[in-house]
Amino acid sequence: MRRPLTVLTVLFLAACFAVSPLHHALAQDQDPNADDAKKKEDWGDKQLDLPQVRNMGPCPYVKVLYDAARYVELKDNLEQTSMVGYTGEIQNLSSTCQYTGSEPIRVQVQVLFALGRGPQAQGSSKTYRYWVAVTDRNRDVIDKVFFNLPVNFPVGKDRVMYTDTLKGITIPRSNTKVSGGNFEVLVGFDVTPQMVAFNRDGKRFKPSAVIADQAQSSATAK
Repeated sequence: MRRPLTVLTVLFLAACFAVSPLHHALAQDQDPNADDAKKKEDWGDKQLDLPQVRNMGPCPYVKVLYDAARYVELKDNLEQTSMVGYTGEIQNLSSTCQYTGSEPIRVQVQVLFALGRGPQAQGSSKTYRYWVAVTDRNRDVIDKVFFNLPVNFPVGKDRVMYTDTLKGITIPRSNTKVSGGNFEVLVGFDVTPQMVAFNRDGKRFKPSAVIADQAQSSATAK
């Protein structure tokens, strides 16, 4: 049964304005010869680590919804590298929680985004949209709130890493027997049905060069 949680909604909305500043250092022009700077822009996995505290029970499960883990714009729905617009991937999550007695569960989540712009991207800025949802574990969605993530791509750069922190997630509890293990916190991009299908199938891009080579080989054979 869906339960109205007005307090949760208010605190979520407050988090929209209280999130920590994005890492603007990655959005500034840097020396292209600096190896350390280049490493920060790699797509490789990066780890997040929020400090953990002792609680009377487990924290809610926090994870990325697979179908919404990537954001890939494809012009005319053509799955080719040359048709890619803006892209995004949730690379990592770190979370912690705190609660004692019958107090609400307070959750803090840190999200690491890898964001990019392809050949079809228009302009040097993009406002991505993502959501955070709280659910009864494997059951109903209790509440879901959307957040905007404005991103600027520096001149000559098509990849940036941003970290966003949400500190206002509060889950009320009816009594002391309700632990964080009864809940899930899910994170995902606001994606279209086409993007969901692309993610669900685990698809990747078809390089235009390969397609061109195939077409040329076919023409030669004729």
